[in-house]
Amino acid sequence: MDALDAYSQVVTTVVSRLMPSALHISFPDRPGSGSGFVIAADGFAVTSAHVVGRVKAGDAGLSDGTEHDFEVVGADPLSDLAVIRLRAEGLQPVDFGDADELAVGQLVIAVGSPLGLSGTVTAGVVSALGRALPTNDGRITRLVENVIQTDAALHPGNSGGALADSSGRVIGVNTAVIGAPIGQGLGLAVPINATTQSIISTLISEGRVRRAYLGLVGGMRPLPPRAVEALQQSEGVEVTEVIPDSPAASAGLRTEDIVVSIDGDPVAGVGDLQTAMTGAHVRRRVTLSVWRDGELVSVDAIPAELGSL
Repeated sequence: MDALDAYSQVVTTVVSRLMPSALHISFPDRPGSGSGFVIAADGFAVTSAHVVGRVKAGDAGLSDGTEHDFEVVGADPLSDLAVIRLRAEGLQPVDFGDADELAVGQLVIAVGSPLGLSGTVTAGVVSALGRALPTNDGRITRLVENVIQTDAALHPGNSGGALADSSGRVIGVNTAVIGAPIGQGLGLAVPINATTQSIISTLISEGRVRRAYLGLVGGMRPLPPRAVEALQQSEGVEVTEVIPDSPAASAGLRTEDIVVSIDGDPVAGVGDLQTAMTGAHVRRRVTLSVWRDGELVSVDAIPAELGSL
């Protein structure tokens, strides 16, 4: 009984911290709804990009029954994150944690508005880490890396709601429910970490997220022993396709090249390559270290802006 009491106390404490920040999001001229959470006292809030879609405004209800109009500040479908701003002051914001510090089996609590029910709470554990979630903006497909898998029950309308740790810090944004044949009762959440906090900050300041584009398709590949010895690195990204007329093609990248670093930063997987292609690299020269035909070679490329081609 003591264990149950301790568990209940953790959950209720987290709920008391998060509930004043939880939002129910709806749209007067569009069916469907979602969840969100306040991140600043002056009305900024986070939800999922697929919740807001292409709309520019809507209504947000707090758990105390008050409702406020909001406008969409910016949405990034390729990370499935969006920022809205309520016409309100003195709101209670959440605290962010760091999803990179999570462990499998750790207690997590989801707060949202599934099925239109404001302020609904479920609890569970982190059932897996390091998952990848495919996203697209209608033209481009991208993987969101290090997605959190949880068995905290999620339902339609939970998207955009907060996933918190046992200290009440938000470490994820609920985004999808996994069904048959993969599994029942499992949900996915976009992690809150340094990368996604940067995306949220950029949406607030600029309304969109710029990304650099090289124009190659690849996958993780173990490096040969000679490369491992020379680089002290065991994996890289093998180029399986070079998009014609892309920056990668102009730079002379070839299929079977293995990219091992960009500007000196190691590249061990596709996620590292995606992370390196920030807006700061658009139309700025980058140096790729490539393992080619048993040797390490340097290739200079000038990335374009993703979506501008």
